[in-house]
Amino acid sequence: MAQYFDNADLPSNIVEYSTKFEGLEFKFKTDNGVFSKDKLDYGTRFMLETIPKDTIHGDVLDLGCGYGVVSIILSKLTDAFFDGVDVNRRALHLCEMNKELNRSERVNFFESNIYENITKKYDFIITNPPIRAGKEVVYKMLGEAKNHLNKNGILYLVIRKEQGAKSAIKYLESLYEVEVLDKSKGFFIICCKSV
Repeated sequence: MAQYFDNADLPSNIVEYSTKFEGLEFKFKTDNGVFSKDKLDYGTRFMLETIPKDTIHGDVLDLGCGYGVVSIILSKLTDAFFDGVDVNRRALHLCEMNKELNRSERVNFFESNIYENITKKYDFIITNPPIRAGKEVVYKMLGEAKNHLNKNGILYLVIRKEQGAKSAIKYLESLYEVEVLDKSKGFFIICCKSV
């Protein structure tokens, strides 16, 4: 299935950037064909700032993990265990480099087309969904999360108003107990509790 993240033809050009988050410095190697290759994007940063990190525990799935930002940062700020999954093999290769670069323990990355290779349930699923992959893919990621959450599990996501936040919220409300935690610059941080 061809998607926007098919990037075998793109020449590789690995670069590195540094970013600070909650007083800690992180370094990330990125490449052509991955989302937000020059910096930690605003939506992901806002989501990481908004999620109540003192409640994150147990097993966490970083769905559509890209080059590993969410798992790597949260692994330094919580005592949870993280699985990061993506379909983009170039991104997953970068994940392994970034895991080593940031000395991230309790983080595991592997390939999975959405939930295809997921074999367990999680206390939390966190995602900045790939809007350009299309509504069908995004809604599958969000809707099927409930099948991969433990009892009282939580799905956290970020979505922009102009990318369909309002209709996504309506859809999510048919499946979860939904709360908009915060909004900024058109980005919505949404908490979905499995009921």
